[in-house]
Amino acid sequence: MVKIKQDEFQRIVAYMRDNYGINLSQKQTLVEGRLWSVIQKHGFKTLNEYFEYVMNDKTGEEAKTLITRLTTNYTYFMREEQHYNFLTGRVLPELTPRLREKDLRIWSAGCSSGEEPYTTAMVLDDYFGKSKQEWDCKVLATDISPQVLQMAKEAVYPEERLKNLPPEWKRRYFEKIKGTDSFHVRPEIQHEVIFRSFNLMERTFPFRRKFHVIFCRNVMIYFEKETRDALVERYYDVLEPGGYLFIGLSETVSKTDTRFTFVQPSIYKKGAL
Repeated sequence: MVKIKQDEFQRIVAYMRDNYGINLSQKQTLVEGRLWSVIQKHGFKTLNEYFEYVMNDKTGEEAKTLITRLTTNYTYFMREEQHYNFLTGRVLPELTPRLREKDLRIWSAGCSSGEEPYTTAMVLDDYFGKSKQEWDCKVLATDISPQVLQMAKEAVYPEERLKNLPPEWKRRYFEKIKGTDSFHVRPEIQHEVIFRSFNLMERTFPFRRKFHVIFCRNVMIYFEKETRDALVERYYDVLEPGGYLFIGLSETVSKTDTRFTFVQPSIYKKGAL
């Protein structure tokens, strides 16, 4: 595997930080591991050669490949299950009686390959049951990588990714693909998720209506504190009063640098408890 020189590594670090707010300064081994195969594929000898190729590609496709390589994390259905238990046990019973238009707005920010928003759609389908048809509760799912968004839209997953789901959900919400160990999300759940490309570093969020719930889990681990704090405040601005923000279990939000009310580790509310 290629060993990246410090000046090459710092160039990548600066590019990802300045364009996407992602801090890779302590991730040299990760960068080397994830870029080695693509450097080798193109026949380059150094990271600088590859980076110049990326910057000179007017189609933008190589930049998309670079972003995907450096930002995509392994995920699976029903990851951090306690969040979904809190959603059904407290958030939905608290919020839904107030929604006279039966319009529940949820955003999966940094949705990667789709497991999070599809899980959320399944949770909502199970929670509302027969009354689901009365509700408009499609999940908005965004990511900066067009390649993972395409994977998410295709909605095909190896069986390993489904291991945390209840067996009944596996039967209800998935179709086994013959001759493989993969499963396809059923159309009725696919139609409940809207995928869009979006960079969380945008200074203003172009949403016409505010959300009731935002999931941004295991995304901000790469961000510097200043970037993280600014993003959290933008989330606050696009949440309805009484709305909830979920972050990853290993992530934190500074209680002194946010307007959010701390509910419990990784869960925050806009307004009083």
